Amino acid sequence: MSKLAIFDLDHTLLPLDSDYEWGQFICRIGAIDAAAFEVRNAAFYLQYQNGTLDPLEYLEFAFGTLARFPRTELDAWHQQFMHEVILPAIRPEAVALVKRHQDDGDETLIITATNRFITAPIAHAFGIANLIAAEPELDHAGDFTGKSRGTPPFGPGKVTNLNAWLAAQDQRLEDFGASYFYSDSQNDIPLLSIVTHPVATNPNDLLAAHARAQGWPTLDLFNNQHQ
Repeated sequence: MSKLAIFDLDHTLLPLDSDYEWGQFICRIGAIDAAAFEVRNAAFYLQYQNGTLDPLEYLEFAFGTLARFPRTELDAWHQQFMHEVILPAIRPEAVALVKRHQDDGDETLIITATNRFITAPIAHAFGIANLIAAEPELDHAGDFTGKSRGTPPFGPGKVTNLNAWLAAQDQRLEDFGASYFYSDSQNDIPLLSIVTHPVATNPNDLLAAHARAQGWPTLDLFNNQHQ
């Protein structure tokens, strides 16, 4: 039977938060008012870390920011963002983890609460074709409207989105001989709890405590330690 390896992105495969870093980047290049943006962005980031984030409220903020600019300009900025921020941060340990699953013939998938505009090029850089991410609404020209589509893949929403993605392929999670999910955050406990091989990866304190209580393995990916 085939196997499925699912990866969270921020602080799991990446040693940073790509959503937060994108905000810092567009402030740094002068695209938006840095003072006003950083106050709200930092507040949302703290809510995410604490597990109190309202994903729809955050996406309205994130997509509303993107909607101020034409897509061509955003795409050019994103190429610069990849070159300056993301590609230098990709660590060989993370690439090796993904490659190990792919070499074993496992299907690989990134599922992230960060939006598709930011994460699609990052998934491509890891060689992962399948991506579940927060989905922006686009107009007929391909520009952002400022609204989101569907259920945000945050917390239990990751389970909802995964099941929908599998159903679109006439599959269920139970159809796989083994399923892995690598994540750093307690926000992902709902999905970690339903795979056959949950791995607390670079876990924050709340997830580390939960993993110990459940007997889940812990992977400190960037120090290459597996417990």
